[in-house]
Amino acid sequence: MADRIAGIFAPNLVPLDERGEIDEAELRRFTDWLIERGMHGLFVNGSTGEFTRFTPEERRRIVRVVCEEVNGRVPVIAGASEAHVGETVRACETYLGYGARAVAIVSPYYFKLGQETIEAYFRQIAERSPIDVVLYNIPAFASPMSLETIRRLAELPRVIGIKESSGDMGFMLRLLAAVRRDRPEFSVMTGAEAVLVPMLAMGVDGGTHSTANVVPEVMRKMYDLVRGGRLDEARDLQLRLLELLDLLIAVERPEGFRAAAEVRGFRMGKGRQPTGAMQIDVDRMRGLIEGILRA
Repeated sequence: MADRIAGIFAPNLVPLDERGEIDEAELRRFTDWLIERGMHGLFVNGSTGEFTRFTPEERRRIVRVVCEEVNGRVPVIAGASEAHVGETVRACETYLGYGARAVAIVSPYYFKLGQETIEAYFRQIAERSPIDVVLYNIPAFASPMSLETIRRLAELPRVIGIKESSGDMGFMLRLLAAVRRDRPEFSVMTGAEAVLVPMLAMGVDGGTHSTANVVPEVMRKMYDLVRGGRLDEARDLQLRLLELLDLLIAVERPEGFRAAAEVRGFRMGKGRQPTGAMQIDVDRMRGLIEGILRA
């Protein structure tokens, strides 16, 4: 239980230079800042980190750099979702060597698959992985996992937790009830910051949230307020966060978060994906960030 994954993890953005290459120095500076601002851990190669827009070699480099810079200060969960089981297991082996605490793996994406196939996929990985595995349920982008599939996978010793990003409160409560009976040490994290406070109040262990790249100290404060029993204050902060979150997701993701991280003083550069014309209201963004930091 002492080694249970809990708290607020930042699914960190990856700074790019003017050529679109990984800006390693800025990535290290950003990593330090996230830890200094209270992050319990980092979640590398996630959706906000645009893992599908980097080559396998670049994904490994990103994890290596972050693990080096973290140097054991906080746990690192490394996204290891490659195209098939063999490549995913090789990524697991590599990330263990870099010092990651665990890997996060999404359901197979692109094809819509049945629950038996999804379960078989995760079982093959869990049986071969030398590092602990966190399930990553993100129905918006990959085959959704049913409650029963998650419950069965939670029986595997190597599977130690889940990041559940649907934002469905009812599903999350049923998930907590299902897995905690037999695996009380199983970590349940939410990826939906819009409902972080009520989920924490109901027993979720923490969250992995894109807004932690922008206002990490606020996300940490929300967590601490709930854990300290100050639910009224936590609720007020949760409601204030929604306006900022809605602005950040109003443009193609994660461009709003990249722009907001630049407001906080980082050189994020342009994302890898070519985009159409986007109107980002930086002045309003700055005002909302400054306002929530004062709350």
